[in-house]
Amino acid sequence: MISVKELVRESHLPSNYFAPDVYIQGDLEAGLIENRKGARLLALPEPFLRAIYEGLAEEVGAASESVLYKCGAWWGKTFYRRFAEEVSQHHKQPLAEIEMIEFLQCFKQSWKTHGWGKVDLDFNFYQQGFIVVQVRNSAFATSGAALGKPKCFVEAGLLSSFFSGLTGQKLHCIQTTCESLGAECNHFVLGLPERVKRAEAWLQENHDHATIMDRLCQGQANR
Repeated sequence: MISVKELVRESHLPSNYFAPDVYIQGDLEAGLIENRKGARLLALPEPFLRAIYEGLAEEVGAASESVLYKCGAWWGKTFYRRFAEEVSQHHKQPLAEIEMIEFLQCFKQSWKTHGWGKVDLDFNFYQQGFIVVQVRNSAFATSGAALGKPKCFVEAGLLSSFFSGLTGQKLHCIQTTCESLGAECNHFVLGLPERVKRAEAWLQENHDHATIMDRLCQGQANR
């Protein structure tokens, strides 16, 4: 006979690993912040982020966009490895075997707890080979001078590496809307580089997000 204790154990759902009240720890008076695994966390105030953007623009000009994207990509690789390790240990199974609803909960909460804003994933274009990420209240959208175009290059690089690790394919990410330009959220489009990079020219022509997605999907339908 199966005991009640065994039934309760089998039906137990892991708690929210990235809940801020348990994930963020440390001695605030001493200026020490750690996650629940004991790894150091670094708080980046907005003036510091703004200084990075403006300093890079002063030193390397337009190449700062590529530098920031590559920095985000490097950051995304380490973030994915840590995310996969911690979530797998918490759920006691490989990340690839975790239910989608649990993965999404972890991903969204981790983004919010780290102070990067509120993130949502749109899979409506998945059959055409694209994932759309929406980020609200991004810390990066308010950093640096106004460019007249989307400027969350660090986030774009981070997302490209994170989802490359998750899917096992080399993905590229391009931002199509930005809160710094008055948009209600930041839209990022993920896909294979040869598909997504076509949108760069359309951004230069000031096409909106919906138009860009229509063109990307039409391009796939015509292949």
